[in-house]
Amino acid sequence: MAPAEGRWAPALWRACNGLMAAFFALAALVQVNDPDAGLWMVVYTIPAVLTLLVGLNPLVTGNLIWKSVSAIHMFVCIVWAAGLAHYLLLHTQRNILHEEEGRELFGLVIITAWMSLCHSSSKNPVGGRIQLALAIVIALFPFTSWVYIYVNKEMRSSWPTHCKTVI
Repeated sequence: MAPAEGRWAPALWRACNGLMAAFFALAALVQVNDPDAGLWMVVYTIPAVLTLLVGLNPLVTGNLIWKSVSAIHMFVCIVWAAGLAHYLLLHTQRNILHEEEGRELFGLVIITAWMSLCHSSSKNPVGGRIQLALAIVIALFPFTSWVYIYVNKEMRSSWPTHCKTVI
């Protein structure tokens, strides 16, 4: 008989990937009224598709095409995030979540963190306990953040109109 970890870990890994695929798809959808919507929709749709594939078949992370697309996307996100971080370091006047670039930076960091976790799972599709715990934390973070931001009217008050009219 398999140990307890062996029974629930694959299902939990798939569930985390399903949750993140839903988050990335929702993040792409809410870009609809953003001035640069097309760009951000692509940025979020790529990890949505890649993550959905991992949720359906965790072994896909060993596929050369999956690895290549995810590695290129992570590289672009890291370079872009570094540029945004530098801009925010020089120009931020308040909490970075009040700045559109700060929210964009967090999105890129979430994408990079999740895709890195998936990318590293190619050796062991379910990962160890630490990888699974990290997956749970990362998968829950965007949704808890959205709830916090939705409840916190003060945080949303300084946002541009296109950010206030979504969901």
